[in-house]
Amino acid sequence: MMSRQARLMNILRAPIISEKGNMVAESNNTAAFKVLPNARKDEIKQAVEMLFNVKVLSVRTLNVAGKARRSAHGMGRRSDWKKAYVTLEKGQELNFDALSADKENK
Repeated sequence: MMSRQARLMNILRAPIISEKGNMVAESNNTAAFKVLPNARKDEIKQAVEMLFNVKVLSVRTLNVAGKARRSAHGMGRRSDWKKAYVTLEKGQELNFDALSADKENK
């Protein structure tokens, strides 16, 4: 059985860097993340607060359906995944550089 803190460390898979994500981040103080498919909103909030030392105002989630793809070997399908939009309180911002530097030191 995985401990609570270990689960929180694994909930966030990757930040979503896209044109839409950057527009939302600038206008609403929001960041987008790829998260575990079974992650709950309260777990996502706790994970972001623990990893980045910020205060989270709200979390919105959506399930993204994988696209069907054709290749030389026939039809295939990309995996379904879950996206989370995390809105931060005023004056808070995420610092991805500090997180990657912290991982390098361990």
